[in-house]
Amino acid sequence: MDKLIFEISKEGRVGYKLPESEIPSVDINKIFPEELLASEDRNFPELFEVDVIRHFTNLGRKNFGVDVGFYPLGSCTMKYNPKINEDVSSFEGFANIHPLQPAETIQGILELQYKILQALSEITGMKWGTLQPFAGAHGEFVGMKLFKAYFKAKGEKRTKILVPDSAHGTNPASAHISGFEIVEIKSGSDGLLSIDEVKKNLGPDLAGLMITNPNTLGLFEKNIVEIAKLIHEAGGLLYYDGANFNAILGKVRPGDMDFDVVHLNLHKTFSTPHGGGGPGSGPVLVKEKLVPFLPVPDISFKDGKYYLNYDIPKSIGRISGFYGNIAVIVRAYAYILTMGHDGLRHVSEMAVLNANYLRKMLSDKIPVAYDSICKHEFVLTGKPIKDSFGVSTLDIAKRMLDYGIHPPTIYFPLIVPEALMIEPTETESKETLDHFCEIIGNIVKEIKENPELIHKAPLNTPVRRLDEVKAAKDPVLRFKK
Repeated sequence: MDKLIFEISKEGRVGYKLPESEIPSVDINKIFPEELLASEDRNFPELFEVDVIRHFTNLGRKNFGVDVGFYPLGSCTMKYNPKINEDVSSFEGFANIHPLQPAETIQGILELQYKILQALSEITGMKWGTLQPFAGAHGEFVGMKLFKAYFKAKGEKRTKILVPDSAHGTNPASAHISGFEIVEIKSGSDGLLSIDEVKKNLGPDLAGLMITNPNTLGLFEKNIVEIAKLIHEAGGLLYYDGANFNAILGKVRPGDMDFDVVHLNLHKTFSTPHGGGGPGSGPVLVKEKLVPFLPVPDISFKDGKYYLNYDIPKSIGRISGFYGNIAVIVRAYAYILTMGHDGLRHVSEMAVLNANYLRKMLSDKIPVAYDSICKHEFVLTGKPIKDSFGVSTLDIAKRMLDYGIHPPTIYFPLIVPEALMIEPTETESKETLDHFCEIIGNIVKEIKENPELIHKAPLNTPVRRLDEVKAAKDPVLRFKK
């Protein structure tokens, strides 16, 4: 195993040389109280510059990313993103401005924000929105606060949010921390939201429904128009989780399905490399009746100038320090302009085509949980394999690493036993998909012939299988001799 940077360290090595300072030295003990000073050596590594460069370059080579190989994480849209959008986001006029500059000095970025809000409103079928949320979950939280403000303005006390059992975990979490009571709705045998189950939970206390469409099984909720009608007739609102938006981009809009609030994950659908927890952007778009409650400041235009508008009496207030994750927003706008209407539509067509191709190719190797036409992703179930050979989905995922590909999402959604959730995205070629199918075929053959091999996987990665429970409960995050 490679040495840690602390183990490479040799006393006395220095990787820099600073010029002599003309500022007199000061005794730090006279500035800070003793309790704030370190009582022992911090053990910083001492290295030559070349040692540092080689260490981190070698670490980087061990990383796996979408620029290295196939990354079929279901529900996470780990796709290749055009590098030109990286260049655009680093333009000096975007990268070197400050959020506290006067509006007259930042007309360019304000114009970009205003125009991307116009574009996203058109793409989603909504009236207007905010770019402030830093992630999808942040957008959900904002959406739930908008629900609260809307009902408060109407003088109604509504407490219940309906959430399908196949939903992303952030949906019930966002609703709960916003003060709502969560009611889980069971999916039908077809993997879709049950109309009958929705009907059972209608009433004067209903605030609304949070749902992803297509859902986390990759299936389009074909009854959504009827469900929306039921929710609205009961006085509730509909929230659209946009995590799976690349499946319907340019084909159908949440607004046309009668949703009232939608968040988009710009870092998934609109060209920011996604992974490792960020960077993110989760703009929220709303129908006209919810516009008065949007966060401040709004990006507005009047008399030929763009400005930050704080004069919104019914606003829920600020929901972030400034105006959103600007670099992600710039990438998204560049992507939208580059792709155009036809290009964005083609994105969803290819994402759906690739997913259905893989679904059919893999269905004779590992069963599909709900084997019908899917959208951008689908879910396999490894339960028959585990029952027959004692090999779990986790074992299969670990073995994939030996073949040089990243495993898909596993054990989600929770309603599928031994789940493997696969999303090829629109950016992968048929050759890549065929190679993935070949690997799955090889692993299934190994399971039948030598299951113990799979239990020991991965065999040829830099680090073998870790104790994941111990790593989660007792992490060691520092080096100490």
